[in-house]
Amino acid sequence: MKTRKNHYIQDLILEGEHEHQDFKYQITDARKIARSIAAFANNSGGHLLIGVKDNGNIAGVRSDEEIYMIETAAQIYCRPEQQVSFKVYSINGKSVVKADIDEAREKPVEAPDDNGNWHVYYRVADENVLASRLHERIMSAEESTAGDTDATTISYSEREQMLLDYLRTHGGITLDGYMKLAHISEESATKIVVALHSMGVLSLQYHDGQCLIVGD
Repeated sequence: MKTRKNHYIQDLILEGEHEHQDFKYQITDARKIARSIAAFANNSGGHLLIGVKDNGNIAGVRSDEEIYMIETAAQIYCRPEQQVSFKVYSINGKSVVKADIDEAREKPVEAPDDNGNWHVYYRVADENVLASRLHERIMSAEESTAGDTDATTISYSEREQMLLDYLRTHGGITLDGYMKLAHISEESATKIVVALHSMGVLSLQYHDGQCLIVGD
């Protein structure tokens, strides 16, 4: 007989991997799983289902070992360290660990690659991708202005208006594309995009490996 908890986990598995859910057969590398934790934390949160294969089959795990590895990843291999909450479910005698990661209060969150170099990761669909430099600047700007209730103002010069007009017509553009369009440096283009993002008139979107500036 299937319990309500069984149905809950099996319903999650039927969703497949997506922006807020990742399957892990087992945890063997704390640094690698830290990238998933960081990616979820830099987005709007998510969860790992450990003991589930990529095809959705339940393999089961030794829950204590998996929880220890994930806690190590979150506390040692995430910068700043993250908190993860756990629930263990028994499905047909096999343990599945659900590890929940909240959106980070302090962004960006970094994790090391295989060579020990620290990077910012972001969750896009069912993948963890390297965040663009532009995205890192926006996350840092959001952190520095958190709790600031004063309205952000900016004078729309020709360069700002050029970007907004382009987005209305074409939908999206890369930072490099905007630099060429407005004939400005990367730093100038970044400052304009960060300022307009803070006003809520544009956002970032990842598509085909590129970070696009899109209108809101």
